[in-house]
Amino acid sequence: MDISSIIFSAVSIGGLGLVFGLGLGYAAKKFEVKVDPLIPVVRDALPGANCGACGFAGCDAFAKGIVEGQAPINGCPVGGSETAVALSQIMGVEASESARQVAYVKCNGTCENAKEKYIYAGVTDCKNAAFLQGGGSKGCEYGCLGLGSCVAVCEFNAIDIIDGVAVINDNCVACEKCVAACPKAIIEMVPDASKVRVACNSADKGKEVKSNCSVGCIACKICEKACPFDAIHVTDNLARIDYEKCTQCDVCVEKCPTKAIPHLK
Repeated sequence: MDISSIIFSAVSIGGLGLVFGLGLGYAAKKFEVKVDPLIPVVRDALPGANCGACGFAGCDAFAKGIVEGQAPINGCPVGGSETAVALSQIMGVEASESARQVAYVKCNGTCENAKEKYIYAGVTDCKNAAFLQGGGSKGCEYGCLGLGSCVAVCEFNAIDIIDGVAVINDNCVACEKCVAACPKAIIEMVPDASKVRVACNSADKGKEVKSNCSVGCIACKICEKACPFDAIHVTDNLARIDYEKCTQCDVCVEKCPTKAIPHLK
């Protein structure tokens, strides 16, 4: 190959590269998706958990929602009030205060308190066990199976299995993944400041509850009648607290004959 052929090949390749480069540059400019410069700033202020508890697919989608006015400033339960304040400063709006929420397992059916129908030796997963006859081995079909499906999905080490029951610890950031993972719908979100809670999820009647668990709610309505603030009512055979009315006076705690209403520390 002579020198002229080499030069021609080099010039041809260089020319093609230049043409393709100009074409790509034009395409990038022509089809550019414009991003509001505030979105990455808002995204950087978020904790980055990508848990979806805000109702969006992740932190990127939530940041876009805030900038476009589709998401509330205080909509990130993981970041809490600190993140809400930071976002309000970025967006130039006022962040409204909201009570911190935490997950709560409505069951105190420990190995000592609750009866078992049989010994379960299968896969340690609540969802699988719940498909078995009677909804699992626990005598109360509404109770916590204690096999840790909630533990498996929690990214914050906020759940421990203690004495056969899932217990939420102080690491909870209210991402709600455990709520979705529980096949018994036994985990709910409650105000962290409200420590008077019903530790039962049973919809059975009194006699059935007693036969399966020594600390279950028997729907006697003593708590309902005793509450001076109309903050607790029995519906579907289970006591339920209205946290907006509850003053944590502990009257229901003291009156409950089965100790199904504790005041947590």
